Amino acid sequence: MSTAFSTVGLMGRESDPEVAKVAGRVVDLLADAKVQVRVDASLKLPLGAGAAKAVSRAEVAAQSDLIIVVGGDGTLLKAAHAIAARPVPLVGVNLGKLGFLADITPERLHDDIAAILKGEFSREERLLLDSCVQRSGGKQDCTPALNDVVIQKSDGGRLIEFETHVDGHFVCAHRADGIIVATPTGSTAYALSGGGPILHPAMDAMLLVPICPHTLGDRPVVVAGGSRIEIVLTHHSQGGRAQVTWDGQRAELLTIGERVQIKRADRRITFIHPRGYDYYKILRTKLHWGRTKHGSGETPN
Repeated sequence: MSTAFSTVGLMGRESDPEVAKVAGRVVDLLADAKVQVRVDASLKLPLGAGAAKAVSRAEVAAQSDLIIVVGGDGTLLKAAHAIAARPVPLVGVNLGKLGFLADITPERLHDDIAAILKGEFSREERLLLDSCVQRSGGKQDCTPALNDVVIQKSDGGRLIEFETHVDGHFVCAHRADGIIVATPTGSTAYALSGGGPILHPAMDAMLLVPICPHTLGDRPVVVAGGSRIEIVLTHHSQGGRAQVTWDGQRAELLTIGERVQIKRADRRITFIHPRGYDYYKILRTKLHWGRTKHGSGETPN
């Protein structure tokens, strides 16, 4: 069988029997299609002899033309971090509870994977953030983010104080639990819970969402995708601490005067979607929006 991808990687949520079961089905489908398979060794799948090999997550990212991720959005975010330096596309099999990123269901697994291998899919590029923490002494900690960069208190109930700057312009001095800087992809994650708007994934924009601000007039702001954002920690109350997190995958403590600088990355993350992908259908389903067309009582497909 001629396929659109010669080597397919497989990642998934570790220590989850359901993930292991579905991942095993994926390996069988890929083997039937005569595709080389690179499986994240942490999944501990029984592969036996054949074209499937267990390798490290870094080797999966380096050797694959496509990576299939089994789990929820958190698992897919981990995969995005693993391949951030290399433009290999991702496709998600959704075993999570909510999830806006992984859009193949276990029930559609065989048909959708077979179609993707034949080249029947849509490709979508998502904005990625580059962010660096400017430490004292000139040290920098830099990490990419697909969903969001979050500056927030790390313990206790005390507010932190910080300033936001966009393209060198002072925007606001905040007293809050923190602030979320989100991509359009991340607009349906933590930012949505914080009262931010939903941004279509194709938009070239970033979203700033204060977390539980002391002043009710401190509202979410959408800025251009090419903006350069800087968050400066100016104060945290005695006994309180602050931290920065990237996609909920990594966290670092912040001290007074340190700056988090965020901009759009030069590279993007590519997602592969199965036939019939409809972003608005995902929103309707996940957010339980009204589903009828034109008041007819008909439920759209």
